[in-house]
Formats: sequence, structure tokens, C-alpha cells
Amino acid sequence: MNLSEKDQLYNWHPYTQHKSIGLLPAIVKGEGALLWDENGKEYIDAIASWWVNPFGHSNKIIADAIYQQLTTLEHVLFGGFTHNKAVELSEKLMTILPNNQKKIFYSDNGSTAVEVALKGALQYFYNKGEKRTKVIAFEDAFHGDTFGAMAASGITFYTEAFQGSLLEVVRIPVPTTGNEARSLKALQDLVATKEYAAFIFEPLVQGAAGMVMYAPEVLDQMLTICQKQQVFTIADEVMTGFGKTGKTFATDYLVNKPDIMCLSKALTGGTIPMAITTFTQEVFDGFYNDDVNKALFHGHTFTANPTGCAAALASIDLLQTAAMQNNIARIHANHLAFETKIKTHPKVTTTRVLGVIFALEIQTEANESYYGTMRNKLYNFFIEQGVILRPVGNIVYILPPYVMTDNELEKVYTIVEKAIDMV
Repeated sequence: MNLSEKDQLYNWHPYTQHKSIGLLPAIVKGEGALLWDENGKEYIDAIASWWVNPFGHSNKIIADAIYQQLTTLEHVLFGGFTHNKAVELSEKLMTILPNNQKKIFYSDNGSTAVEVALKGALQYFYNKGEKRTKVIAFEDAFHGDTFGAMAASGITFYTEAFQGSLLEVVRIPVPTTGNEARSLKALQDLVATKEYAAFIFEPLVQGAAGMVMYAPEVLDQMLTICQKQQVFTIADEVMTGFGKTGKTFATDYLVNKPDIMCLSKALTGGTIPMAITTFTQEVFDGFYNDDVNKALFHGHTFTANPTGCAAALASIDLLQTAAMQNNIARIHANHLAFETKIKTHPKVTTTRVLGVIFALEIQTEANESYYGTMRNKLYNFFIEQGVILRPVGNIVYILPPYVMTDNELEKVYTIVEKAIDMV
């Protein structure tokens, strides 16, 4: 019995209907932008393994940092203690975060980073004795799978089984081109009621919605509207953070800065699960009180894990090298060239590029569901061709590791073109 067969016996995979799925490829090795399965088949990882691995698989620099930390201090509880790597990482983050971010709360993954952000915003007003129990979010948002994060998400099939058990979240239109005025008006009307604690958003790119993009100028206006009414703004940079949009953070494109930020995925270079929620001093001060009950009673066993912190420090150092910044610019230029070529294809309706993110939409006769027939046909074709891409309905996106070579990128583009012709 091989690995794929044993896996089918024991494991329950995410976002998977096991009755309709066959054996899954068993990956045994990775290097750079490439992965190999147990049969020796090679795959190009064109989505950086769900957006977490910008510096390539089996990165020696990050691996060495992890090894050195494991042989010094693998873990210590963060409740009642601190350690040098958490302090070093927090200091490092303060040099790259917007300058209004002053406090850092560690957790485990993107969902928990969002959970901490929402709890922080809601309890801030509870501590003040002010009733603000609602949250504003975009339509078609995705913020994670824990209950608070799920409530803020707008993709219904992820959440419909739990309706009635979630926070009260009101959704507004995404301010895509031509939709800005409607979105701004909806936000203005909601914050005027003073019933809302926070507005959470994926800055500039809605990842799980199919890399839907909107302009920084309108997001700047939205932050101004919220801040005038003391509605906290939460930037979910779990996907966009650490170089994906061409800047370190998508919010670096903004004049106004969010009150709270959520970071994960590429934080540790795809090695160790870790997440961060950052806060302004104002939010933190809402919990700084002689009353112990006004503390933020939230924590995780592996909060600020020293090994994860060491990986994150090495990852940030890699991001800041001239070579990696040049790689980001190189991939962006390749995406633009491919966009110019493919956007005139008769089956392509829209294309979009930001940083290392590329997306195109394939024309369909009917609405294509998230995990519908076209999506599955495309996904299976890509896997057969040795390229890892996960279409969202009829939207194909590429979000590669920054170390992907031009030849590897060209192969991905060629396979995408073949897929479009096939459907």
C-alpha cells in the first residue's frame, strides 16, 4: 500500500468531499518552486502552497534558523514569560509595519489572528461600557474558519451550516471599479449608527473570492469614514502580507493606516504555523486597567513559539534582500507580459495583476460554482500537467514563490493557455 492509499484510510482533508475524490498525490520532497510525489512526478507549485511559501521549499536559510533555535530553546509558555526571539521579532516587525502599530499579539494561524482582532475591537467597547456589538465586512470576503472569522466571511457555503451561531456582521459591496460610490454610501450609513465596533477587510485583493481587486484610493476614503466615527479598521493581510502585492504590506499603498492588522501565511516562509495581530496604542490602552477582568483573556498554547519566531526573523530578512525584491519585480513584469498576451483570448473576459498576483476569468455560459464542473476540470488538468493551481470557479490565479524561475513561470503560463483552450 503506497502513501496515497494509506492517506485515504486515515486522513480527513480540508475543503474536500471525500466521496467524490480519488487518491491524492503524496508529496515527499520540495526544493525551490518544485515538489515531487512518491512516484517521482514533478510539480511546479504555482500558488506557493496556499500562499505561504514565498522563498521556496526547503529553504536552507530558514531551516538553519529553525535548527539553531530548536537546539537552544524550542518552546516556552508565553503566559507569564517572554524570550529573546519574541522580543527580536516584535522589534523587527516594528521597523516594517505602519508606524501607528504599537502592540503585537501572537497566535497560530490566519483565522486566529482575525479572531484576536475581532475580540480586541469588540471588547474595547465592552470595557468602556459602550454597546457596539456589530462588525462590517465586504461581500464575498474570506477571513478564516473559526467562528468569528467565519462570521466575517461572506462566501455562504463556508458558513451556511452555522447561521444563527455567529457574530452579527453586515456586508457592504466591494468597491471595485464603478462600484465605489455605492460601497462608500453603504459604509457611511452603517458607521453613522454607532452600533459597529469594526470594519474588517482584505486590503486591495480579496483572495478566496478569486483575487478580486480594488483601488487604494477608495480604501483610504473608507478608513477615513470609519476613523471619524471611531469604528476600528482591521486589515486582514494574511494573504497580502510580506510582498505579495509588490509592497511589504498592501496597506503600504494607503495614506491612512488601519487600527489593527492580521498577519500569517508567509510570516514564517511556509515552515511553522504562526500568526500575529497588531494593534494601535489606543486599542491596547482600552485593556490597560486596574480591573483584571478588562484584560484580553485570549491565548494559545504555542503563542510566540520561539522556533516560529526564529523562522519569521529569517523570513523577513530574506524578504528584505535586494535579490528577493528583484524577484518580486521580475515576476510582476512577467505577469504583465502574460496579461498583455492572454487578455485578447476570446475565452478570457477579465485579467488583473498586482505584485506577484495574476488572475484571469474564463467566459462561461452560466454561473460557475466555487467547486463546480469547470473548476474541477481545470484543477485536474493542471495536476496532470504537473502544475499546482487551484481555480476559484472559472477564475484561474497564479501566486508563485518569489524564487520561481522565468522558465518555470513560462511553463505555468503555457499550461494555463492550454487549459483555456480545453474548456
